Amino acid sequence: MSEKIKYSDAELQEFKTLIEDKIESARLDLDLLRSSYMNDGNNGTEDTAPTFKAFEEGSETMSKEANTQLAIRQEKFIRDLKNALIRIENKTYGVCRVTSKLINKKRLFLVPHATLSIEAKNMQK
Repeated sequence: MSEKIKYSDAELQEFKTLIEDKIESARLDLDLLRSSYMNDGNNGTEDTAPTFKAFEEGSETMSKEANTQLAIRQEKFIRDLKNALIRIENKTYGVCRVTSKLINKKRLFLVPHATLSIEAKNMQK
């Protein structure tokens, strides 16, 4: 029996559903991150000591920077998931871009935007 070279339409549909759910969840997380670093509302510290206010503003700036970095990563994750949907439409989803073998189904359920098999990933080390 020859080795399978691509996933069936039913399997691709299963992956598509998984990826669409992940995109929706990732978008909600991204919206939350964006609202946290765009939030310029204050917490009523106008009447506190200036040193405390400066400390709080510095901490707030660091937090906004961290959230901005998280938002950038989340945007990349969403883009990678959308690219996976394109590969599903092209029926090339799940095929390793290095070995041209099918990526293990368990790996794709854990990392649905994967383009490399574990074998190819290990070759990179």
